[in-house]
Amino acid sequence: MGKNLVEKILAKHLVSGTLRAGEEIGISIDQTLTQDATGTMAYLQFESMNVARVKTELSVSYVDHNTIQIGFENADDHLYLQSVAQKYGIVFSRAGNGICHQVHLERFGKPGKTMIGSDSHTPTCGALAMIAIGAGGLDVALAMAGKPFYLICPTVIKINLTGKLKPWVSAKDVILKVLELFTTKGNVNTVFEYGGKGVESLTVPERATIANMGAECGVTTSVFPSDKMTHLFLRSQRREKDFIELKPDKDAKYAKVVNMDLSKLEPLTAGPHSPDNISTVRKMKKIDVNQVCLGSCTNSSYKDLATVAKILKGRTVHPGISFILTPGSRQVLKELSKNGYLTDLISSGARLMENACGFCIGNSQSPQSAAVSLRTSNRNFLGRSGTMDANVYLVSPETAAAAVITGKFTDPRDLKMRYPRITLPKKFTIDDSMIMRPDKKKKDVDVIRGPNIGILPRSPELADTLHGPVTIKVGDKITTDHIIPAGARMKYRSNIPKYSEFVFENVDPTFAKRAMSIRQDGKQNMIVAGHSYGQGSSREHAALCPMYLGVRAVIAKSFERIHAANLINFGILPLTFCTESDYDYIDQEDLLEITETKRIIAENGKFMMRNKTKGTAFYVICTLSERQKQIILAGGALNISNTK
Repeated sequence: MGKNLVEKILAKHLVSGTLRAGEEIGISIDQTLTQDATGTMAYLQFESMNVARVKTELSVSYVDHNTIQIGFENADDHLYLQSVAQKYGIVFSRAGNGICHQVHLERFGKPGKTMIGSDSHTPTCGALAMIAIGAGGLDVALAMAGKPFYLICPTVIKINLTGKLKPWVSAKDVILKVLELFTTKGNVNTVFEYGGKGVESLTVPERATIANMGAECGVTTSVFPSDKMTHLFLRSQRREKDFIELKPDKDAKYAKVVNMDLSKLEPLTAGPHSPDNISTVRKMKKIDVNQVCLGSCTNSSYKDLATVAKILKGRTVHPGISFILTPGSRQVLKELSKNGYLTDLISSGARLMENACGFCIGNSQSPQSAAVSLRTSNRNFLGRSGTMDANVYLVSPETAAAAVITGKFTDPRDLKMRYPRITLPKKFTIDDSMIMRPDKKKKDVDVIRGPNIGILPRSPELADTLHGPVTIKVGDKITTDHIIPAGARMKYRSNIPKYSEFVFENVDPTFAKRAMSIRQDGKQNMIVAGHSYGQGSSREHAALCPMYLGVRAVIAKSFERIHAANLINFGILPLTFCTESDYDYIDQEDLLEITETKRIIAENGKFMMRNKTKGTAFYVICTLSERQKQIILAGGALNISNTK
C-alpha cells in the first residue's frame, strides 16, 4: 500500500512507536523555531538541561513579537536571546528582519524536514512540504537538546483541490472555506494534506496562507507537496539546492478525502469572535468599517502587498478608515520598494508599520471603541485586538483593499476595475545582514540577564490527593488569550510571578489573587471548562502561570492538542469528563477531591471525582501515554529532563 506525504516524512524521522493513527510516536526534529514572546522561557528551560550546544540541524531565534520598547522589559529579553543564541549555536534574527514564519519560509525551510516551533503558526512551512508543528517552549527546548518530539500519530485528511481561483478570490478564502467545513474544534491529532490538480496553480506564498491558518482548525499541521511551484520559490530565494520533489504515492490512503473546487469559491470573512464564524463578504456590504490592518504572518508576502498596492494605485484611503500595513519581512519591504509598490501604498495614505507581528497579537494598533476592524491576520478572539468591544473580521488582502477604498465591507468583485495580476520576482533581493549566525570559534559567551529575566519555576511532584475548589468555571472555546492575555502584558513573559497576576484577567480579574490565596492555604486550584479548552497560541505561559498559582487540574469536555501537552509538561492534570453532562452540575467554588492519584495514573487514569460541596460524584479520565504518566507523576517535564 502506498504512503501519503505525511507518512513518508514521518517514517524517515520515526524514532519510537508505530505509524498507526492514535498511537504516540516520537520523531527526530531537524529544525526549531522560537520567537521572543515564547523564546525566553524556552531558552531558560534549555539552559537548565546542561547541554553545551543545540543538537538540531538548525535552530533559529526570532525577535518579531514584542518589538515596541515601552519600559526595559522587551529590550532586556532581546539581549538575553541574542547572547543565548551566540553561546549555544542558535541563529538569531534581529528585530526588524521580519516575522518568523515569513522569514523562515524565505531563508530556512526545506522540503522533507521536520520542525517544531514555539508558535502555533509554525505549520506555515508546511507550504514547503515540511512537517512543521507548533509546540510549547519546553518541547522545543527538549528538541534542541537532541530529544525526540512526541505526538499522537495523526489521522491524515486529504483536501483535494480542483479548478483555479477566480479573480478577486484568494488563498485566504480557501482556508476560510476549510474553517467553515471543519470549524475550530474536533480536529485534534489530524493533519490536512493538500493535493489534486488545483494545488499546481497555488504559489508557495498562497500555500503558506492556507497552511498557516490551518492552525485555527486545531490540526497538528498542514502539508503541501514539493513540486514545480516549490522549485520556483526556492530558486527565487537562491536556495535551489534545497529542493527535492515530494509527493504522495498514487495509491496513498487517507482517513477521509474532502473535495474543493477552487473555481466555485467567493470572497469570505470570519466574523467576531472566532475564525470559523464564516460568511460571504457580499452579505456584509452595508457595514461601515473603521480600521483595516494588512499583514501578519498570514498575509504579508510580496504577492499579498503588491496586489493591494495595485488596487490602491491612484486612490486615497477613505476618510473613515485607519489603514496600516505590516510587511512580513525586510525582503518583502525591499522588493516592494524596488518595484514601486511601496510608493503606491504610502501615496494612498497607508501607514507603514514595522516588519513584526504588531497588531496581530494586540500590542499595537488597537482600534477605537466599538470599532469594526478588518484584518488579514489569523485570529479574531474577543479582546485580542486590545479593544474589548471591537468587532474584528478576518478577510483577504483583496477584501481589505476594497474596504480601504469604499469605507464599507465590500465584495472586491464589485470594484469597477480589472483584477491585478502579480508576477513574482524570478530572483528576490537577498540580504541576510540582520541574521546573526553563531561564531563557532567564540567559546566563552556571557549570557546577559537583565532584571526582567526571572527564575524558572517548577511544579511539585503530584500529590496523592488533590483537594480544592473550582476556582473558575468557563465555557467552550476558551483560548490561551483568555487564560493569559497577549498584547502589552506579554512584556512580563520572562517574569512568571508577575505575568501570573494577569491569568484570566479578561474573564475574571479576581482569579489570580483568589488562586494564590488557595495555594497558600495548602489546597489545589481546579478549573472546569467546556469544549476545546486551550485554543489558539502555543504560549506555554497559559499552563506555566496557572501552575505557578497552584492549579493542579483542569476538567474539560475536550482539550486542544498543544495546550494539553503544555499542561502535562508543567504537571497539571488534563481531565476529561466521562459524561459531558456532569459539567452542568458543577458550580464555581464547589470543593472537589480525587484520591489515590498516583496509583490511578499508573493504571487506567479513570478517577472518581467527589464534589464535597454537593455530596455527589462523577467520573473523569486522564488519557496519558506511559511517557506522559512519568512526567505527571514527577510534577512536570522539567523535573525529569536534566540531560547532564
